[in-house]
Amino acid sequence: MNKRTGIIFLIFAIFKALGLFFISLTPRIIPFLGFFPYKDQLDKFRMPYWISALGNFDGIHYLLIAKNGYVQYEQAFFPLYPLLIRYLTPVFGNGLVAGLIISNGFFLLGLIIIDKLYGSKKDYWLILLIFSFPTAFFFGAVYNEGLFFLLFLASIYFLKRKNYLASVVFAFFASLTRLIGVFLVIPMFINWWFKDRSRGAFIAFLAPIIGLSVYSLYLLKTTGDPFYFLSSQPAFGANRSDHLILLPQVYWRYFKIFITANWDFRYFVSVIEFIFFNFVLAILALDFFKHVKFKKKFKLEIVDFDRLGLNLFSISNILLPTLTGTLSSIPRYSLMSISFFIYLTEIKNQSIKIILALIFVVFHIVLLAFFAQGYFIS
Repeated sequence: MNKRTGIIFLIFAIFKALGLFFISLTPRIIPFLGFFPYKDQLDKFRMPYWISALGNFDGIHYLLIAKNGYVQYEQAFFPLYPLLIRYLTPVFGNGLVAGLIISNGFFLLGLIIIDKLYGSKKDYWLILLIFSFPTAFFFGAVYNEGLFFLLFLASIYFLKRKNYLASVVFAFFASLTRLIGVFLVIPMFINWWFKDRSRGAFIAFLAPIIGLSVYSLYLLKTTGDPFYFLSSQPAFGANRSDHLILLPQVYWRYFKIFITANWDFRYFVSVIEFIFFNFVLAILALDFFKHVKFKKKFKLEIVDFDRLGLNLFSISNILLPTLTGTLSSIPRYSLMSISFFIYLTEIKNQSIKIILALIFVVFHIVLLAFFAQGYFIS
């Protein structure tokens, strides 16, 4: 382990310890709500509260899928993460522990890769901003964020090094982890079309589509609907639609919420969703115009093809959920808009980055506390 990797591991350990510490304090401050299905199932894992709280909401669905397989509507959760939990539960003796080790272990590996890809040798701002981001605790919860983070970054890492076999493998599994994995076709198409017309680059471009197709074929065989991961979404609430809703309609819905809804916790969450979406989207737009220059006579100049592919993936990542008619979970989905974090680290004014990090940390503590006490925040 080199010095830089060791420091990343130390930052990881500090943030994890502080997160568990704050979770242990929350029952004294915030009453438990537990407004999610199967919350009583977490008690069966016989773990302390400050650990089992990391299995709230989607976490318990992943644990039940790992144990029992899919039941109605749970096909909305992609299969790779619960499969890993199932196969590693005998190793660790507890499904909840297995899920947490998978999430945190892969997240740590992903941090090392993103540092190699986009980190500065002079500082650790990229790692610090990712860790401090208000919803970054999902990377270490029983969610597939940590796993997808590694798979996505590893596919990009090997793509840039023209190790297409490795890139294909990671991209294939990324699209079996989250729907957004299929949008890896964007950076991979840009790589194939503009940089390398080899057969390996073309196969890498197809890999995310193949991964999603495998899951769709499974759904077709078991449910009769190859897109059941979409059509089952309304069953989980969050006001999601199973048909296309355009972004202006989403804005109109949120403006009506701000004007007419009661000032309760759900109102607070709606405000958070709206702020997160617009802030992240604005940064991604700035990042886009940093790497695409408009010349005279409507000609475009691509400054960096690799960064353009990453940026378009990041924009797709945050826009895709809005097509269901809501900004619900956008604060969590923002974690995979990697260009957002890279752009912030490239800000030269250190004071701005310090202020952003402090704001992130405050919201991180607040959102983690409410999540641990069973309040839906993303």
